[in-house]
Amino acid sequence: MPTLILNLSQLVTCAGPARARRGAEQGDAGVRDGVGVAIGDDGRILDVAPDRELRAAHPGAEEVDGGQGVLTPGWVDSHTHAIFGRARYEEQELRAAGVGYLEIARRGGGIHSSVRDLRTRTADDLAALAAARLQRLAAHGTTTVEVKSGYGLSLESELTTLRVIRRLAADLPLRLVPTFLGAHEVPLEYREAPRTRDEYIACVTEEMIPAVAAEGLARFCDVFCEPGVYTVDETRRVLGAARAAGLALKLHADELENGAAAELAAELGATSADHLAAISESGVRALSAAGTVATLLPGTMLFLGRTRQAPARALIEAGVPVALASDFNPGTSPTVNFPLVLTLGISQLRLSAAEAFVAATVNGAAALGLAKTIGQVAPGFEADLALFNVRDHREIPYWYGDHRCVRSWVRGRPAFTALTAS
Repeated sequence: MPTLILNLSQLVTCAGPARARRGAEQGDAGVRDGVGVAIGDDGRILDVAPDRELRAAHPGAEEVDGGQGVLTPGWVDSHTHAIFGRARYEEQELRAAGVGYLEIARRGGGIHSSVRDLRTRTADDLAALAAARLQRLAAHGTTTVEVKSGYGLSLESELTTLRVIRRLAADLPLRLVPTFLGAHEVPLEYREAPRTRDEYIACVTEEMIPAVAAEGLARFCDVFCEPGVYTVDETRRVLGAARAAGLALKLHADELENGAAAELAAELGATSADHLAAISESGVRALSAAGTVATLLPGTMLFLGRTRQAPARALIEAGVPVALASDFNPGTSPTVNFPLVLTLGISQLRLSAAEAFVAATVNGAAALGLAKTIGQVAPGFEADLALFNVRDHREIPYWYGDHRCVRSWVRGRPAFTALTAS
């Protein structure tokens, strides 16, 4: 029998074209009052209509009382690094003392610290740690999570990480999207003679990518394209090999300094370019022309103590589709609270509430190539939903840092239920 979610104060549908939203259309979240949702046995949305109409159309259906809360599409967190070992809390104090991100990396901290730690851990250990973290993400209404490798930086460790993601995708009531990020950094063992960074890039392109593709372990390949990390030419080399192996493309682009990474993302037809706090005007124009999704990560700049955020308003006004994501990771954005990301999208990036909701749902789905199946509450779309104990959708980012999610569903099946939910 179908399931009906009734007695809602508001429903945020984000209904519309099954693609990334751009410009003015990003400002329409499709908020409706006095309607509920019918979900079919196949986990897809059957109808959105007033409660009495749904009851009449589906007699005997199971009913879920929404408690006059707000129902939204589940958050689509399109950029995370959720597979890691220990936390890196000591780096927060170093940054407060004036030590920069790249300097921490040069001292062997940052990504290198996580690499050393991950290489000592078993797959079971990594899976247990990640499962608990992903469940905390789900508790805040996130239903789809992109999860990157990138803390292994060796063939064995990268494959182990991606296999853990595949295992978690089968075990958890979440939708996980795997991304290969073997080019997250150049590991320290390739920075001293006789081994070189060029040898490591060859390892990524000639060993890792073919192995990842052979097992079908990733949907995307990502590269940290940033001055001091990977150059544009090196990134082009890695992503060229990835495309030849059948992987779609993403870039960590222009996060801390401008290095023309956004222009490269547009040139290569990447699905998304992420971070973009240092994007140039030419980079904005290039992303607009290519239709590449700009995935913005305001929590990262906040946690790093940076005053400059990505130019969200300029991106939207230029017609670039903007998504929001958490960048959940142990060093620069250790948050599982996606509504807090919406808060930052409004207060730091100057998005409207409607723009933030679309960025967190439809455009997040587009950043993963999933806009035809998830990200909106409309007939035919998969029922990835989140229910919040608020009366107006604008309260979700307003009560910043609070926990208001009481239930969520993935493909129509319960993914999270708060202990206090009826």
